Amino acid sequence: QVQLVESGGGLAQPGGSLRLSCAASGFTFSSYAMSWARQAPGKELEWVSGIYSDGRDTYYADSVKGRFTISRDNAKNTLYLQMNSLKPEDTALYYCAAGELVSDVPDEYAYWGQGTQVTVSS
Repeated sequence: QVQLVESGGGLAQPGGSLRLSCAASGFTFSSYAMSWARQAPGKELEWVSGIYSDGRDTYYADSVKGRFTISRDNAKNTLYLQMNSLKPEDTALYYCAAGELVSDVPDEYAYWGQGTQVTVSS
């Protein structure tokens, strides 16, 4: 059974940091590209960042470039998102997703997690 389980969300102050994790099971994690996406209330799903299977190629949305860092540990079947310099507009439900390619199109991903809430507020 395929599972992607996100954790690490919570409440952070503007300018603060959070580190999200996504634990994968039930498929060959090291063979898949992985991404983070987010959805704020009343808004469409937004692709945030992606990483290919070997971890060497990473990609970011302009809205998070320079503040967020994606990484993965294939030995632990885990994906990470280090979020620094958080802004109120980063408030959203954050999802991890697995697919053959890094893409900003949700339908390109085979597996999705249930999400972890990030709230940035003073």
